Amino acid sequence: MDYRGLAEVHGVPPSATTCHRERADPSSTEAAEEASKCGSRTPFDRHGAGSTPFWSGAGRGHPMSGAGEGLGKIEVRLKWDPSSWREPPRHLDIVAATYSDADRYGRPAYVVHYDSRSPDGTITMPRHSTTGQGFGFVEVMTLEFDRLSSAYGRVVVGVAIHQDGGPRTFGDIRNAGVLVIEKYTELLKDDFGRVAGATAATIAEFVRDSTGRWCMYPAIRGYDSEPAAFIAEMGRAHSLEDPSA
Repeated sequence: MDYRGLAEVHGVPPSATTCHRERADPSSTEAAEEASKCGSRTPFDRHGAGSTPFWSGAGRGHPMSGAGEGLGKIEVRLKWDPSSWREPPRHLDIVAATYSDADRYGRPAYVVHYDSRSPDGTITMPRHSTTGQGFGFVEVMTLEFDRLSSAYGRVVVGVAIHQDGGPRTFGDIRNAGVLVIEKYTELLKDDFGRVAGATAATIAEFVRDSTGRWCMYPAIRGYDSEPAAFIAEMGRAHSLEDPSA
């Protein structure tokens, strides 16, 4: 999948690394924006489970007290088994959409994937695989929230499966797994079992709170989209009250 075609699909000049989608329902947006402040309310994910924000140095479900620094340098690591020699290669990608602080649920300011890094180099792909071959985690995205401009207030990270070799879901990918860490602290670990029928999934949302700290919400949500369409919709607002929204 050529992500550069994403701009043409959504009517954006090919030179821009953005994509367009319709604005989500205002009531849903307001609910999600309230959650994005990293307060005490916990947003629902698609599977009906409450998600608790994580801060640097905090235990799960226990935000830092006092003048915490928030999240700093984060790594999102992805692994999967390669296809057998008779099958087309299995190709998964980590993607990230970054939204301005002024419009956290509008169109992304920019999108990062294997063929495009952030303008200031704060979100990069130091390791990329098109086959899954290799030991352990074969694809890595690095997000440096301690250097990310205050102009941005939200980043959504997901994983998409290329469909060039025919329809494939996470249930078709052997030993797939994603890990989100900060230094030696594990923030999230998942095997995509809850979204086995999906072709793409969001993993986590990173949000800047009112004090300027970045926190993380686990957000495992499945989609039945190809990569370009997934990027266009992965950042839409989700209702806190309705887990199916």
